[in-house]
Amino acid sequence: MSHSTFTILLGGDLTVTDRLLEATSTSRFIAADSGMRHAATLGVEPELWVGDFDSTDAELARQWPGVKQQTYPPAKTETDGEIATTEAIDRGAARLIFVGALGGERSDHALQHLFHAISLAERGFDILLTSGEEEAVPLLPGDKKLDLPKGSLFSIIGFSALEGLDIIGARYPLHNFGLPFGSSRTVSNIAEGPVEFHLKAGRAMILARPYDMTGA
Repeated sequence: MSHSTFTILLGGDLTVTDRLLEATSTSRFIAADSGMRHAATLGVEPELWVGDFDSTDAELARQWPGVKQQTYPPAKTETDGEIATTEAIDRGAARLIFVGALGGERSDHALQHLFHAISLAERGFDILLTSGEEEAVPLLPGDKKLDLPKGSLFSIIGFSALEGLDIIGARYPLHNFGLPFGSSRTVSNIAEGPVEFHLKAGRAMILARPYDMTGA
């Protein structure tokens, strides 16, 4: 088992897919509050369960009596997901996979997960956020390659203006492109197979839908 890959179970949407199972196959697991409900779906037992447990019902708690819990007061300065991330990093995480980070009832939490992922990537961590059907990967200055199925949809959402953006291996390629902040130019592209991204300056998130071939 890998000691450097940790999966954080969060409370958002989850669909079990082959890509998700492959990504987490050698991972260790930490659950954040109601994200624990995904453990049974994935067939795993997390080594730690953290949170204020305000969104964990009694039945879920009874299902996992052997998992170590760390309880925090509701009036805290970090989300349960951020606490779980800190615990994973303290245990040696180099790659972090956030399952249930996208979608769900709380759009504020989903947005915070995206910004948190950018900040972690800036610190050198390898980051993936996934709901199973949708994946998100931070794009910072440098190179990134995603193994996407031919015909699947992806978008780049700029968290700032972008400079020197290359997209290679897509239906709508770009070379040394400057993307103004707030522009939709890089929404809804189509992979022709593995896609390469190069960026000179800025911050962005690649949002991919590997099983969505509606644009093919």
